[in-house]
Amino acid sequence: MKSSRMYTWLPKSVESLKGYKRSDLIADLTSGITVGLVALPLAMAFGISSGVTPQAGIYTAIIAGFLISALGGSRCQIGGPTGAFVVVIAAIISKHGLSGLLMVTMMAGCILIFLGLTGLGSAVKYIPRPVIIGFTNGIAVLIASTQIKDFLGLKVAGQVPSEFIERMRFIFEHIRTTDLLTVILTLLSLAVILLMPRITRRVPGSIIALVGVTACVASFGIPVETIGTKFGGIPTGLPHFALPEFRQDLIIPLLPAALTVAILAAIESLLSAVVADSMSGDRHNSNVELVAQGIANLTVPFFGGIPVTGAIARTATNIRSGARSPFSGIIHAVTLLFIILFAAPLARFIPLGTLAAVLFVVAYNMGEWREIPMILRLSSKDISVWLITFILTVVADLTIAVEVGMTLAALLYIYQVSRSTVVAPLTTETLEEAKNHIVQDHNIPHYVSMFHVQGPFLFGSAEKLHKLALSVDKLQPVVILRLRYMTAIDATGIYAIEQFYEKLHASGRMLILCGVRGEPRKILLNSNLPRLMGARNILPNIRSALHRAETIEEGFGGIGDDAAAGLAEAPA
Repeated sequence: MKSSRMYTWLPKSVESLKGYKRSDLIADLTSGITVGLVALPLAMAFGISSGVTPQAGIYTAIIAGFLISALGGSRCQIGGPTGAFVVVIAAIISKHGLSGLLMVTMMAGCILIFLGLTGLGSAVKYIPRPVIIGFTNGIAVLIASTQIKDFLGLKVAGQVPSEFIERMRFIFEHIRTTDLLTVILTLLSLAVILLMPRITRRVPGSIIALVGVTACVASFGIPVETIGTKFGGIPTGLPHFALPEFRQDLIIPLLPAALTVAILAAIESLLSAVVADSMSGDRHNSNVELVAQGIANLTVPFFGGIPVTGAIARTATNIRSGARSPFSGIIHAVTLLFIILFAAPLARFIPLGTLAAVLFVVAYNMGEWREIPMILRLSSKDISVWLITFILTVVADLTIAVEVGMTLAALLYIYQVSRSTVVAPLTTETLEEAKNHIVQDHNIPHYVSMFHVQGPFLFGSAEKLHKLALSVDKLQPVVILRLRYMTAIDATGIYAIEQFYEKLHASGRMLILCGVRGEPRKILLNSNLPRLMGARNILPNIRSALHRAETIEEGFGGIGDDAAAGLAEAPA
């Protein structure tokens, strides 16, 4: 029993040692070096936009990248600084200085370790989808707004205001100081980053833009603002160890910020781990991953680093490059270390406009913009939670946005649950209609797996369908999800069904929904589900669902058959 319990806390790096071959090492070397090169411009850009030095971002990526890969619970996760923290970090530095930021990072690390050790980290999955989308949209807008100055090369004295409205007013007032050379180089960088994936995905566009534009600036002496002109370059050598200043009087004032950083780190790291699972076929250990994230956040302040979490884009790049184990993440950290040791002097020529272009693309990619149309098709209550969270993230701050969004979502949860209780008369007609929904009167064919949802399917319970999706390979070719006794659904529930469908579809299986009624039916039909899975696969009762399953089975050539998939998805 004791050894079994200890095994559940083993990092993936230790598990990966079993059966590790030379071919795995070669694959990890290739992917690790690739993602290390991808992380270089991002680490510098996140450092600068957060209000610290570019080397602070690189030091963070090196130390956190090593620790998260060595100690984490995800096989291919890449850790480091991300865009989610940029706005929070900048606000903390403006109020409490760098020492306050280091304290917040260490406090957040302690909170993450506590969440992992107690298993409470799983509570982050109960944050409603509209709240996540709202503050993700807001963070993306804020990141883009912080880069406008460097994107345009505005020549201004003093600091750009940290508040969004004041920042935009400041930029508008100084728009006449735009530098044409900077704009040209920045647009060139942006074009390279966006167009390179269409030419080849073997070399990241951000690296081509960084190297190409930097070479032009260095060779021709183009007079634009660079890392060298603003920061004096990046020092060569190992990260410098120093004890952060600890002020006991700031613990309580900094606690809300530390909680925000910890929640953000937990959400983004676990979302990234889920993405990694879906791409690699592995299954991460949430608690081990959170402990590793906590240790990394507790460690980086000793080297002047900033908060870290799992990086979804770099993790996806790592897997697409062929990563097979956490050693690719360790190699990514070593790659960055070699760059800082041997190529740091060259960094002084990197234009800030190029880094701004990198962050513009990051802001767009992390914005979850494709989710907005789905949110807008749902109930006005879900829309209001999303919109309020988004607006507060932009014009107030992230802590307030998450608090208000969660409070509204909790109140709406209570409201929806209370409405799910119905008192209605039983008549001859309703009894006759009910016969179409009785499962006992029908035989379930061998090619059908059937499940039902009973009660409200809201953000607090949608995770149960995600667990079912993890064992999709054990299901029959046709899966029927019976929603007759589902009394309420929200955006998170819709999203869970969409993800379940995507998982089934990727494995060559079919999904049929049946029996949904009342208000949940209106929400479901207004969502993206009818377009995604085909309206003929959303049926009124179990009888019609079984008939539809029989039709699919007749044209089914086996799991993964494309013709059967087309049959299942054909519009009504």
